[in-house]
Amino acid sequence: MATTQIKVNPDDLSKIPAGQERIPEPTILVIFGASGDLTKRKLLPALFHLEQVGLLPKELVILGVARRPIGDEFAADMREGILEFGDVDGADPKLAGFLQKIHYFAMNFDDPVGYEGLKRELETLAEANGIGGNRLFYLATAPEYFSPIIDNLGAHEMARPDQGSVRVVIEKPFGHDLDSARALNRDVNAVFDEKQVFRIDHYLGKETVQNILVFRFGNGIFEPIWNRNFIDSVQITAAETIGVEGRGPFYEKAGALRDVVQNHMMELLSMVAMEPPVSFEAESVRREKLKVWQAIPPIPILNAVRGQYGPGKVDGVMVKGYREEDRVDPESGTETYAAARLEIDNWRWAGVPFYLRAGKRLKKRATEISIQFKQPPLMLFNRHNSTGPCGEIQPNVITMRIQPDEGISLRFGAKVPTTQAMSVCPVTMDFDYETAFGKSTANGYERLLVDAMLGDQTLFSHRDGVETTWALYTPILQAWAAKTPEVFPNYFAGMWGPECADHMLERDHKVWRHI
Repeated sequence: MATTQIKVNPDDLSKIPAGQERIPEPTILVIFGASGDLTKRKLLPALFHLEQVGLLPKELVILGVARRPIGDEFAADMREGILEFGDVDGADPKLAGFLQKIHYFAMNFDDPVGYEGLKRELETLAEANGIGGNRLFYLATAPEYFSPIIDNLGAHEMARPDQGSVRVVIEKPFGHDLDSARALNRDVNAVFDEKQVFRIDHYLGKETVQNILVFRFGNGIFEPIWNRNFIDSVQITAAETIGVEGRGPFYEKAGALRDVVQNHMMELLSMVAMEPPVSFEAESVRREKLKVWQAIPPIPILNAVRGQYGPGKVDGVMVKGYREEDRVDPESGTETYAAARLEIDNWRWAGVPFYLRAGKRLKKRATEISIQFKQPPLMLFNRHNSTGPCGEIQPNVITMRIQPDEGISLRFGAKVPTTQAMSVCPVTMDFDYETAFGKSTANGYERLLVDAMLGDQTLFSHRDGVETTWALYTPILQAWAAKTPEVFPNYFAGMWGPECADHMLERDHKVWRHI
């Protein structure tokens, strides 16, 4: 298949207006669970990237909170993370000053006495650094600590400031089913107003995810055909080649449906399917996303399949099956692959199937959205020569690649240069982010951290959205829990998942997109 690369004119980039940066007010960022991988691999590298481009307030303090008494070692450990995972030069002149902003406080998350000490520490740091009452609490802990931390912040009067603003960022998973999500929402809103709450999904910080809205609503040629009259089906894929990476206990409780489908994939689906908001302010965007999820009827159990990988080869290397992973039940029924077929019962999308699949130890790492358009009503070309050089004419497809090679491609038919009979082959026009704009070291958390400091909730989940998506998938989880799968493992590592996922599409006379 021929490919034409689309490039951005450098002169166009030079016309982007400067001076429109949004810089938060002086803030103390408190990271609970700061000794974990998320802080070292993602949060601190992202914060330093923001420091490099001048998007952090000069008066910023980062206070890591965890149980281990590591003290001064914390800043040194974070420096290593910034260099290794942030692709940062150790000689960067801004690094030393940034590291001086990092502090550490040891306490148990469920110890009320510790919160009295934390409160005094915050007051001391605020006074020493000229920071008022602005606080951003980031919960990067195991989910079982979310409620105790929030309860104690409220009990020790750190949730409702006399001066400044206080906000809380809560990592996923936000609950493990509908009842637990509702309970957590009640706990959170008993202490914090909803405007203070930022339920984070790092997928929404990715430039390519945000570009879905620009692609649809910033270009006049796409939105008129973005509906059931022209679109045949939509596929959303989140495939990983890695296994559980030593996180056996976590994954045993989660599984692919909870870990990826209910949150990441539903966010992608909402951006593909939502109506144009009246503005790109938080309330308008969230309202349109919620309408999409509310328009999805209950998913029949027949339209949800699960799988678990066995031993196999990934990138030519033999790997063990899920049940042989460290700290995994040797008879585990946890799914490492989940796929679902759903529809959206509204005027724009009625009758268009949406297919979602996510899994570990698959053949290739790729997250993408594929929009397949309907074939022309009359096939004028290749109609009598399906065995020609290109076979039958393939449908037009727009593919939005979220990772790893971020970009957008458009597949369409073109005439093959020949003096013989008219023959049409597929060609692809391709836009690649790195080619157009250069390589970025951003990991997706940069935008979300700035937005949280500014109080912009546009790219964060509302409680209603969380509960609506859980309501869709909880019945499936309950049905799966009630019956232990008899055929696990049902796909080899290095494959594209179990055959039952293929059969689900075959009922619609379709196949999964070849990636």
